[in-house]
Amino acid sequence: MDRNRIAIAACLVLLCAVPRSARGDSSTQHPMSSAPNAAQSGSQRVGSLEDDFAGLDLSDEQKSEIEKIRQDTESRRGVVAKDSNLNSDQKNAMIQGYARLEYSQIFRVLTPIQQRVVRQRIMARRAADQASKGPQPHQAPKN
Repeated sequence: MDRNRIAIAACLVLLCAVPRSARGDSSTQHPMSSAPNAAQSGSQRVGSLEDDFAGLDLSDEQKSEIEKIRQDTESRRGVVAKDSNLNSDQKNAMIQGYARLEYSQIFRVLTPIQQRVVRQRIMARRAADQASKGPQPHQAPKN
């Protein structure tokens, strides 16, 4: 029982540690579209996250650091996936947390200009998502 509590607590800590701009990703996809060996997923948001980092002119040092982050994250995901003490919901939550953490770590490797480009892409994607949903009916506040 303690392992389950520790796993859940670790997941919550990971989710709280991720910057707001990186939240909302429900995929376990690597956010770098140009990164080798990135697994493909059916999630529509995955392509959007890959697009956030696509086309950035990364230095060799940045590429190396990002690859290290990806390998570390993949190793952690593998441990969680093989942990028989966690149920599938716990595993999914942990893996999603690792994906968010990976995204935020990669974001920190970027230069301020690259970060600005990524933020603009995120804002544009969110605006497009809102526009595609159409106008939302206004709800009166509950008393």
